[in-house]
Amino acid sequence: MAGIKKLDLKSKNITEEQKAKLKELFPEVFTENKIDFGKLRLTLGSEVDDGEERFGMTWPGKRDCFKVIQEPSIGTLKPCRDESVNWDTTENLFIEGDNLEALKLLQKSYYGKIKMIYIDPPYNTGNEFIYPDKYSESLETYLAYTGQVDAEGRKFSTNTEADGRFHSKWLNMMYPRLFLARNLLRDDGVIFISIDDNEVKNLRALCDEVFGEENIISQFVWRSRLGKGGTANQVANIHEYVIVYAKSAEKIEFRRDVKISNGGRERLRQWGQGDRREDRPSMYYPITGPNGVNVFPIKPDGTDGRWRIGKEKMEILLSKGLVEFEKRDDGLYEAYRTIEAGRETFSAVDSILSNENASTTAGGSKELKALFEGEQYYDYPKPSTLIEYLVGLCLAEDAVILDFFSGSCTTAHAVLDLNKQDNGKRKFIMVQLPEPCAEQSEAYKAGFETISDIGKERIRRVIKKIQEELDNEDPISPSKPDIDLGFKVFKLDKSNFKIWDGNIAHKPIQEQLKLAIDHIDPNSREEDILYEILLKSGFELTTPVEELTLEDKKVYSVAEGALLICLEKNLTKNLIRAIA
Repeated sequence: MAGIKKLDLKSKNITEEQKAKLKELFPEVFTENKIDFGKLRLTLGSEVDDGEERFGMTWPGKRDCFKVIQEPSIGTLKPCRDESVNWDTTENLFIEGDNLEALKLLQKSYYGKIKMIYIDPPYNTGNEFIYPDKYSESLETYLAYTGQVDAEGRKFSTNTEADGRFHSKWLNMMYPRLFLARNLLRDDGVIFISIDDNEVKNLRALCDEVFGEENIISQFVWRSRLGKGGTANQVANIHEYVIVYAKSAEKIEFRRDVKISNGGRERLRQWGQGDRREDRPSMYYPITGPNGVNVFPIKPDGTDGRWRIGKEKMEILLSKGLVEFEKRDDGLYEAYRTIEAGRETFSAVDSILSNENASTTAGGSKELKALFEGEQYYDYPKPSTLIEYLVGLCLAEDAVILDFFSGSCTTAHAVLDLNKQDNGKRKFIMVQLPEPCAEQSEAYKAGFETISDIGKERIRRVIKKIQEELDNEDPISPSKPDIDLGFKVFKLDKSNFKIWDGNIAHKPIQEQLKLAIDHIDPNSREEDILYEILLKSGFELTTPVEELTLEDKKVYSVAEGALLICLEKNLTKNLIRAIA
């Protein structure tokens, strides 16, 4: 029995993961499994900066952010079938809980599996909710906040401008979450972050550090309002931003705008002031025109210009007879490329997100009110068309899409709608804190106690709406989409197992020993324990689970026998043999 490996009840150890990466690259700098920084400096030579002053971003509390990251979670995610839709078949997830804890718990199961992350975090305008940032209190604070344990001094609060560390508190909240989020991205993964002018410069600097400044893809400008509002300010801010970073920019391929040509000709010389020879000298060269005449890219004013394509591509067009020449009044020749009718041309997407590809905040409100019979239960939701457009850029119709500031769950709405449009197999993971609705709000009066309640109900209504639309279509139509219309709900909670607490001052050793006698929480259901084992063994929460009967005992078969779990008491040798 000594060789049996015990289940680690904590989330992925980020520090050990980072050390393993370093050891793979520089095994020579390790001594007794510790990093010898002297040897690391010798290995890297002049690349190490020993100076006290260096370029970078710092703020009060940044050092503690690493403690937050390194402290494993000992919580769990408990299944809630009664709040879910199509539990047994769906691969979509809704997680109710503090997103820092949730991101830690997802590290083992979803490490390197997420194609796209979209988040709409607090903009830090002075009134939004700020998450707890004391690493030693994270789960306990959350449980106290949600009324699951008794505690004094709940740490969840707003971040007002009167606070001396207004920006620092926001950065302390964001940094660990972005760090953990990067771990979850695939190598070709990408993150989109909505923000406005309050923190855009700090967010850019933060993302440069977490993702690498070489991995920024764009800073989209989204026209979030159509009107100009009042006249209190000199300038009406009618825009927000969507910042885009990649895990690795060289592995990102976005959908590009496609145009179908009607045929005709395209001038091979660029007109305008930007086509000077000195700008691109390699684009200035002669090509053979009629009667062997050399044709150069000459601007209308007689100065040297440049071609729009390189010499190698030009030679290909000439060899295929796709270049035509036209004599000008001054005796020089103009070159044109022949464009075939029906030919596709590609161009980069525009960095301006306007009505052509996304609605406004008002459109988002209108959309949500339509789902809830005209009631306004959530302020300033993003329109699903905005998220649809961003998801559509990623060219992965089977992608896993994560939103850990999910709010009213616009992202889930967008994924479901987009799957219906193109029969995609995209899956979503929503994470939302059960932030309470104000008791005087219409949402609370309608029975929605928390923001997460609104989000879950929105997903249910979108699913119902899509299902009704599909039912009204031709039932035998071959183009009828086969999409995942469901989601599983999990809630953050303390572990089902009583975990040893080394803080003897707060929990005397005799109490710890008593807890160890029966180490399973008596309030835990069998399904709660099953999913904690799955999560902490590295299986996704949507992994298929089948019930078997062996030796008159219930055994769970996970992923077609990849893992067998028996939670029955009084295990027998015959049962163990049967499992083996």
